Amino acid sequence: MSTDTQVPFLTQEAYDRLVAELEHLSTVGRDEIAKRIEAAREEGDLKENGGYHAAKDEQGKQEARIRTLEQLLKTAKVGEAPASRGIVEPGTVVTAVVAGGEETFLLGSREIAGGTDLDVYSEASPLGKAIIGLKVGDKTSYEAPNGRAISVEVTGVETFTG
Repeated sequence: MSTDTQVPFLTQEAYDRLVAELEHLSTVGRDEIAKRIEAAREEGDLKENGGYHAAKDEQGKQEARIRTLEQLLKTAKVGEAPASRGIVEPGTVVTAVVAGGEETFLLGSREIAGGTDLDVYSEASPLGKAIIGLKVGDKTSYEAPNGRAISVEVTGVETFTG
């Protein structure tokens, strides 16, 4: 059982974008799915009705996204990305040598990244947990899901500018 109490970080822009997405899904999105399900029901036998099953699957995914957004927006810390102090923290762009290869990524929620091309790692991921709080030049390792030890050296920490 996880005792991780990390509070997700969102920029104001990301927060506003997610609020708009939640509003759309909760209103227009739900209406559209309900109409598609009703139209498919009118076609007859539901056991062999592909349109009905596809619409129900989409409804389930949409409701899961709504719950995810509600939880994220309820718990997120909203503000400016933290100014880099040379310490790895949620909302910073990290450059690190991971398993011998250099990677640059955003540490935090993928919802922050918006339109950037940055890879995103959650602070709750094995890599995120291993490097949170480290400074440039610090080295560590973490256990990958396959049980292998992965070496990491932090080579840069920058402010995320979106």
